Amino acid sequence: MRMRPRVREDVCPARPQSDDGDDEILATDRGEPVAAVPCARSGYHHCVPEQSTQPTSAQPKPATVLAALKSPKLLTVEILGGLVTAFALIPESLSFAIVAGLDPKMGLYAAFTMACVTALLGGRPGMVSGAAGSIALVIFPVARDHGVEYLVATVILGGVLQVVMGALGVAKLMRFIPRSVMTGFVDALAILIFTAQLDNLIDVPWAVYPLVVAGLAIMVVFPKLTTRVPAPLASILLVTLAVVTLSIDVPTVGDQGELPESFPGFGIPDIPWNLDTLGVIAPYAVALALVGLMESLLTAKLVDDLTDTHSDKTRETFGQGIANIVTGFFGGMGGCAMIGQTMINVKQAGARTRISSFLAGAFLIILSVSLSDIVGKIPMAALVAVMIIVAFTTFDWKNARRLLSRGYESLGFKLGHVGTCVGTFLLLGHNFFV
Repeated sequence: MRMRPRVREDVCPARPQSDDGDDEILATDRGEPVAAVPCARSGYHHCVPEQSTQPTSAQPKPATVLAALKSPKLLTVEILGGLVTAFALIPESLSFAIVAGLDPKMGLYAAFTMACVTALLGGRPGMVSGAAGSIALVIFPVARDHGVEYLVATVILGGVLQVVMGALGVAKLMRFIPRSVMTGFVDALAILIFTAQLDNLIDVPWAVYPLVVAGLAIMVVFPKLTTRVPAPLASILLVTLAVVTLSIDVPTVGDQGELPESFPGFGIPDIPWNLDTLGVIAPYAVALALVGLMESLLTAKLVDDLTDTHSDKTRETFGQGIANIVTGFFGGMGGCAMIGQTMINVKQAGARTRISSFLAGAFLIILSVSLSDIVGKIPMAALVAVMIIVAFTTFDWKNARRLLSRGYESLGFKLGHVGTCVGTFLLLGHNFFV
C-alpha cells in the first residue's frame, strides 16, 4: 500500500506569507481539492489546490462547418457574413481590375474563384480571398506589354509555384516572423484600407458626406439594438434604400465598371507554349507567388490571433496555389487573401467557418450576374463607411500609444514595427495612387 506524504500545516520558512504576516489560508480550509506537494527549499509538504485537467472556457474551440450546419443561429451568422462580405468584394474587385488595365469582370471572376476554392481547400477558415490590389500591382505590366492571354498564363504559373512552395514547407517559416513585423503589417494594411477610400471622398457630390456619416452611425448604433443582422449589412441596405427612395444622385457600384452578364467559363490561354513565353511570364509569376503568399499567410496569422485558434499554413499555401490555377483557367486576374473583406467577415459579422468564405464568392457571382441592376444601384458611400469602420478596428491603437510612450519595448521592436508599416504601405499602397 502506497503511503501518502505527511502534510505539515505548520509554518514553513519558505511558505508565502500574507501582507499582515499571518500564514496563507490553506486550500483545505476553502474546501478545494488538494494535493501534497513538497517544498523545494524546506522539505515540507503543503496542501495546494489540484490543477484541473478540464479545458477552461477561456480556450475557445474552433468552429466547424458541421457545428454551423447543426445550429440555425450559427448558420445564420455564416450566411449573413458571406452576404455582407460579397457586397464589399464587388466594388474592390472591379476597381483592382481597372487598375491593372483589364476588363472589370476579370476582377469579379477572380474574386469568385479565389473565395470559393480557398474556402474549400485553404487552411484558415473564415479568411476571404479575392482579386487583391497587391496582385494587380504585380501583374498589370504583363497585360500592358503582352496582352491578357499572357496575364492569364502568369496567374496559372504563379499558382503552380505556390503549390511547389507548399510542398517545400515554406509556410513553416511563418513561426520566425517577430511580433513587431506582424503588428507593423496589420497597421499598414489598416492605413491602406482607409486611404483606398479617399478617391470616393474627394471631388464627389456633397450628398456623399452625410451618407457616409449615416452609414458610420448605423454601424455604431445597430449592434446595440440587435446582433442578429451584421451591422455592415444593415448599413448598406438602409443607405441604399435612402438613396433609391429619395433619388439622390451619388456614385454607385455600377459606376465602377460593367458587371458581367454570364458566369465564367473554362479556357486555356492562347499563347505559344515554349521557353520564350516562359521567359516572359516567369518573373511576374514568381512575384505574384511571393507577394500573394506573404499577404495571405500574414492575414491568416492575424485571424489566428483574433479568433484565438490555429490554422494550417501549409494547407493555406496549397489552397492559394490551386485557387490561382483555377482562377487562371476561368479567366480571372489572380488574387490572394484580402485583409479588409476578411475583417468584415470575421470581426464585423462574427463568422468563423468555411461556409461564410464560400458563400462570399457564391453570393458575389450570383449578385453580379443575376441581380446586376440592383447591385449596380448600391451607393459607394455605403461601402466606404463599412471600409472606414474596418480600417479603424483593424488598426492597433493600443500598440500605437505604447510605441509613442517612453520606455516601452526595445528600440528594435519600434524600428521593426515602423519599418514594416512603412514598407508595406509603400509596396502595396502604390496601386491606390496609380
